[in-house]
Amino acid sequence: MDLTDLIGRDDIHVSFKASCKKQVLQDLASIAADKTGISEQEIFHTLLEREKLGSTGVGNGIAIPHGKLDKLDKIQGVVAFLENPVDFDAMDDQPVDIVFLLLAPDAAGADHLKALSRIARILREPDMLQKLRNSTDSENLHQLLCLSQTPHAA
Repeated sequence: MDLTDLIGRDDIHVSFKASCKKQVLQDLASIAADKTGISEQEIFHTLLEREKLGSTGVGNGIAIPHGKLDKLDKIQGVVAFLENPVDFDAMDDQPVDIVFLLLAPDAAGADHLKALSRIARILREPDMLQKLRNSTDSENLHQLLCLSQTPHAA
């Protein structure tokens, strides 16, 4: 799964301002609504329902909120680099500063899991995280994310 299939240059948001987890999800739902044509409320509700199952804050300042929507025709993503980290109820209790929103069609099946796995692999590499956090240019961030040569798990 190549991230260029999920995110375009316009899907990278730097200096993203939010004061809490709920605001991050709400604002990303708004951005995703513009991208997908699905209502902001439906996306936000889907994300909140997923968060009730357990936080998508995976640790090391990373969150990967995700959900499935029946009206979606393909897997899509939006990435936010937060200006100030927020509490996301992450597994390691650390605040989050990088949020990768992933939305998939209900019928995506294994492709949804492959996309989640690919994102998680890229974002768990310490060198990659350092490069991402040191950049404030959306073009550079897009290249870093999409051209990452992370080897696939065997």
